[in-house]
Amino acid sequence: MAGNDSNRHLPILMYHSISDTPEKNVKPYYRVSTSPRAFETQLASLAEQGFKTVKLSEGRQLLASGSDLTKRFTITFDDGFRDFHTAALPILQKFGFTATMFVPTAFISDERKCFKGRECLTWSEVRELRAAGMQFGSHTVNHPKLVELQFSQVRAELHDSRQTLEHELQEQIVTFAYPYAFPQANSEFSSKFTEILQSVGYQVCTTTEVGRVSAADNALRWKRLPVNACDDPAFLKAKVMGAYDWFHLPQSIWKRYKAARGATGLKPVLN
Repeated sequence: MAGNDSNRHLPILMYHSISDTPEKNVKPYYRVSTSPRAFETQLASLAEQGFKTVKLSEGRQLLASGSDLTKRFTITFDDGFRDFHTAALPILQKFGFTATMFVPTAFISDERKCFKGRECLTWSEVRELRAAGMQFGSHTVNHPKLVELQFSQVRAELHDSRQTLEHELQEQIVTFAYPYAFPQANSEFSSKFTEILQSVGYQVCTTTEVGRVSAADNALRWKRLPVNACDDPAFLKAKVMGAYDWFHLPQSIWKRYKAARGATGLKPVLN
């Protein structure tokens, strides 16, 4: 059930690919493709209800000031796929919405590259999208599992990706999205990772932790709401209004359980 303080929370939607690419043998929750038709239906529903998008930096300011965030939300995309330009942009523009795309810079080039079997944006397309009002943030250089790296390597992934984006876009880059599942059960890593984010110069970091964002949340560990083609308008509205916020607690407990089982060498009994 949504709380009574929904006007003090910012929902951040997390998309990846806007395409009809089939995802066989992938459970619905983990699918990353949203068909253009489903994406347009989702945004049309939110627009009809009076929702408007805010940029991540703007959302941070509104939360800090205690502003009313009723009917406000943020859209983000991960991975830098080409279909953000070909499929998502026209639909976003149709409803006057904006979005932030987090890109792994090793896969963005002057020539077309692919990541996870999907075509990625080129730098000219990134600049075209930026001119159209879209925002860009870092998603590391190589999209590694950061928790498996040395901290010096983590710093390089964060620093070098930001430097590349700033060079290509000629603007300050202050937003970052954590690749893969955020290791919230690993307090030592999370603490050090936050220190690195701050030292490199990031101001907002989004994660895969589920829920909406409140003013009390650390801006370097913001929650998001995963969205794909399985979300019909009613379900998406429920998420945006807070009906998915409860999921953050069991998600945290499950990750701590898996971490504890792994530390003892025992295999979790659940997938």
